[in-house]
Amino acid sequence: MTNDREKVAELVEQAQVAMLTTMTAEGKHVSRPMGVQEVEFDGDLWFFAYEDSAKVAQIAAAPEVNVSFSDDKHHSWTSIAGRAEVVHDRAKAEELYTPVLKAWFPDGVDTPGLTLIKVRADTAEYWDAPTSTVAFVAGNLRAAVTGNPKQDPITNDTVRL
Repeated sequence: MTNDREKVAELVEQAQVAMLTTMTAEGKHVSRPMGVQEVEFDGDLWFFAYEDSAKVAQIAAAPEVNVSFSDDKHHSWTSIAGRAEVVHDRAKAEELYTPVLKAWFPDGVDTPGLTLIKVRADTAEYWDAPTSTVAFVAGNLRAAVTGNPKQDPITNDTVRL
């Protein structure tokens, strides 16, 4: 049996693409897709970005962010709240850089203006359902027919990280 922290790590690893939500100077939330750069989730999430991007400026002004994951294949959803910071660490960038990133950053970690965003997670909330579509649909149908939400096959929990 996995513990809550391990469950969050498993869900993050399975999803891999995240929506990073920051706050604009006008107080509006903005979300954009980001690729997670470190598979093993230890409470920190890493992303590559350009230093002059809006998200980097928004993080500097308001570091509280949310990172959400949706994994339709495994019927799971994860929302992570934390604080983001811009990190200038060439060794970490080299560690995280993969050939897949070459399309966006052709010069590797030497791409002009390339930087890292690190999100230190405070809490995570997740919803996890059976990976079998039949079991997922049957459980939802059973909960609806019986009027008993405890029959719902989706597990929901909030984890302090």
